[in-house]
Order: sequence, then structure tokens, then C-alpha cells
Amino acid sequence: MLNILQRLSRLLSTYTSLFIIAVAVITLFLPEAFLWVKGYTQTIILGIIMLTMGLTLTTADFRILASRPLDIVIGTIAQFTIMPLMAYTLTVVFGLSTDLAIGIILVGCCPGGVSSNIMSYLCRGDVAFSIGMTTVSTLLAPFVTPMLVLLLAGQTVDVDTYGMFLNILIVTIIPVGVGFLLNYLLQENKSFQNVRSTMPGLSVICLACIVGGVISAVHDSLISNGIMLFFLTFAVVFCHNTFGYLLGYSIGKVFHFSVPKRRTISIEVGMQNAGLATNLAATFFMATNPLSIVPCAISCAWHSISGTILAGLFAKQKFAMKKGDL
Repeated sequence: MLNILQRLSRLLSTYTSLFIIAVAVITLFLPEAFLWVKGYTQTIILGIIMLTMGLTLTTADFRILASRPLDIVIGTIAQFTIMPLMAYTLTVVFGLSTDLAIGIILVGCCPGGVSSNIMSYLCRGDVAFSIGMTTVSTLLAPFVTPMLVLLLAGQTVDVDTYGMFLNILIVTIIPVGVGFLLNYLLQENKSFQNVRSTMPGLSVICLACIVGGVISAVHDSLISNGIMLFFLTFAVVFCHNTFGYLLGYSIGKVFHFSVPKRRTISIEVGMQNAGLATNLAATFFMATNPLSIVPCAISCAWHSISGTILAGLFAKQKFAMKKGDL
């Protein structure tokens, strides 16, 4: 049974984007299939995803943060400046409604995506750097994300910064902390190692559930507002994600990062924790701005797809280390 679960986990990790797309398409035709993913259920599912991330962390990862502070700082600053400002710029360029603007700003202000570490591994990037960036951005998210949302979206809507802080704390920091603690205490336990090996697949299933739940929630709105709403939102999400990849890689070149680090910072900056953005939109904005969740839902699916594509392209490129690379 364990071997079956481990093979299933590897299969889901390899074909994450295809699985997410399949769930999204199925939900469009059968929206009732994921209507149960809402409220506290959605929060618990996102918490499970963050728990699986915590299970990958070790004390060695935190030593990396202490030994490589400069590149982690550069990457984190890039994360919390490029994506929020790009999100706000796109709301102006595309003339988005308040609802859609809130959604893309939420995506832009969230920390790095939970699957970015896997993408960094697949593209032969710097996995330790990836884990360091994801860890720091996640730890800072309860403080930084509410402040950025208030700054960029507070002019048009009321933002519950304190409530958002508590939500991010409960949904991200606590599960990550529990996962790390379990890994620290039980890392030598064979049974625990076996269970941990199935966690990537569980994370993919949970992400698919969140995508399905969000599409179920906005299904009627998408249908009533027409296909143009989808294409407009996708265009914004595509531009936001793509510019994040490009600018992230450019930051790496400016600071003379090695090629593996450039690949990693590109993925870390471009891939956001859209699942967290979805949860925040549903909790704090959906009642008054129902379409705010649409950019979050599309980002959930697209970031997994684009991240897989980019990792594949990077992996096919050969590179030589140059003098001065970090």
C-alpha cells in the first residue's frame, strides 16, 4: 500500500499542471463537485499544504538563512516589491474593476508559492536558496502582506489588516512550524519518513481541491459575466506571472548570481502562494467584492502550469559557471 501511495505521489508531483487543469475543467462542467471546499474547510486544506512544506524543512535550512543572508534578503525584497507593484500597475493598465483589482493585488502581495521549491529542483536551480526564500517570505507574510494590501488596495476598499494578519498566522506560520517540529523530532523514524514521502502528492491534491472550490464558488459569476471576463482576467494573471519570472531573473543577473540562483529567484518571484490569496479573498473580500476571488483561482492553476513549463525550459539549457558568480 505504501509503495502505491509513494508512486502516486511521484506521479502527481511530475504531472501537477495536468492534474490541476483536469480538475479545473471538470469543475467548470460539474461545479457541485467542489462546493464543499469553502470556509473553514478551505482554510484547513491550505493549512495541510503549508504543513507539507514544513515537513521539508530541517535545521540545515535555517543554517542556510544565517550563512547566506545577503542573497536571501535580495530575493525577499524582490518578492515583496516586484509582484505587488506589478499587480497594481496591471490594474491601471487594464482598467480593472475594483473586484478584479483586489484579487490580483492579493496574489501579488502574498509570499512565494509552496510548489516553487519543487520547480527549483526540477530546473536544476539552487534548492537551498529556494527553501530559504520561501521560508523567509512566508515568515514575513503575516506582517508584510496585510500592509501591502492596505497600501495598494486600501484606497478603494476597507482592509481588515489585523484579521488578515491573524489569518495568515494561523494558515501559514503555525502549520509550517508544526511540520518543521515533527521533522526535527521524528526525522530518524522510518515510519515517519515513509509517511513524509507521500506528502508531495497530498499537497498537489489539496491544491487541486482549492482550485476546484474556487471555480465552484465563482462558476455562476463567470457564466453570467461571459467568457470575456475569463480572458481578461487570464491576460492579467499571465502578464503578472510572466513579468515576475523575467524581472526575477534580471535581478539575479544584476547581482551576479550564478545561473542556478538566477533560475531559482525567477521562479520564487514569479510563483505566488495563490492558494493563500484565494483564502484571503474568500474570507475578507468575497462578501462585498465577489469577483475578487477570480484572479486568485486562475493564478492557482496557471502558476502551477507556467512553473512546470519554465522549469522544463531551464532544465534543457546548459550553462557554465563564470568567474564572479555567487
